[in-house]
Order: sequence, then C-alpha cells, then structure tokens
Amino acid sequence: MKKMFLAMVITVAVVFTAAVGLCVQTLSGARAVSTFADGGMRIVLDAGHGGIDGGVTGIKTGIKESDLNLSIVMKLKDALADMGFEVILTRKTDAGLYGTAAKGFKRRDMERRKEIIEEADPMLVLSIHQNFYPSSSTRGGQVFYRKKDERCRRLAQAMQLQLNGLYAEHGAKGRNIMAGEYFMLECSSAPSVIVECGFLSNEKDEALLVNENWQKTLAERIAAGVIVYLSDAVA
Repeated sequence: MKKMFLAMVITVAVVFTAAVGLCVQTLSGARAVSTFADGGMRIVLDAGHGGIDGGVTGIKTGIKESDLNLSIVMKLKDALADMGFEVILTRKTDAGLYGTAAKGFKRRDMERRKEIIEEADPMLVLSIHQNFYPSSSTRGGQVFYRKKDERCRRLAQAMQLQLNGLYAEHGAKGRNIMAGEYFMLECSSAPSVIVECGFLSNEKDEALLVNENWQKTLAERIAAGVIVYLSDAVA
C-alpha cells in the first residue's frame, strides 16, 4: 500500500511540474505524502522584510520587495493549504515584526521570526524574497540553503528545478542553488530554504513578478517543489 501511495505521489509531482496549475491528483498526492512524513504537516512561510524595511525595489515600477513577498506568500499559503498542509506565517500584514522603529529594529524583527518558527516546530521553512543585482541582465529565481545540510540541499534543488522550468518558459536561463549562512536558515532544525523569486533589477522579471496571475503560478510551482522533495524523502 505504501509503495502504491508513493508511486502516486511521484507521478502527480511530475504531472504537476509539466502542468501549471494544481489539480485533484496533486492534492491527493500531497495527502499521501502526509501519511508518511515525520513532524506532521506544518510548514512555516516567511515573507521577507516588512514595515519600514521594504527590501529592494523594482527598477521600472518601484514596487517594494516586502509587498511582493507577502503577496506571493499568501498565494503559496492557499496552494499548500489546499494540499492538506498546515501553514504558519511569520508575517501576515505589510507591517514588520520589530515593534517600534527604534534602533535595532532589524534584529528584533529577525528574532521575532525565529520565535514564531520555533513555536511552530515545522517540517519545512520557506522564506520568500526577491533578488537584485548590479547587472540588469541577470534573471531568474534562485534558492539558498543551509550550508552542509543535505536535507536542505535536496529541498533547494527541488525548488530550483521548478523555478528554472517556469523561467525557461519566459526565455531565462536556469540558475543553480547556493549554500549560505543566513539567519533565516538557522531558525529551525527543519529543512529551510530562502527562495529568491526573481530579480527586481531586471525589467522582464519585474514585469512577471508584479502580475497576480504569474504570482499564482509561481506559488504553485513552489508548492510542487515541496511535493517533489517530500516524495523523495519518503521513497
């Protein structure tokens, strides 16, 4: 029975990758994964920045990274919830988590995010961000993972393949995952990644990222990455 469920999960993940939207089979596949996943079905989504910390801005529209992060996280929350996951958000509004804007607000903001993650005790942590680079020709999504952690590397690779496939449809070359030592990757012993959804320093990426429908598609691809990772983990 277990092998039958796992075969279904893997099949659904492949179909999901080729298709754009979620489907009934994908939802069934996610629930099959839940039968065998340790640590429950809880995922923490972290929308980077917020409040007076807007992050980077789009070169054409001037959109703030913090706003985009939250918009994508909300769509990702819906996609994962529909698949049977319990989703915890570190940030639910456009406000930061620092309390007052006095000196040291950034550190307080990060510490509060860590508290939320620790309290949730999740199976996965996904921190959503937008990228910026001096060269305006640089494009695509890129995933960062906790250094020397094989589970994080596998999760990042599953996410990266989804992002590369999506951006390839819009003429962008694939990117590679990168290991790093970032605060948000050290908030939990659970597999954690930072998903840089695209470059706001590139007009083509920016035009995609500000589009609500494309954000939904992006969220669905990230959710597909979760399924692929979990199906591999229980194989």
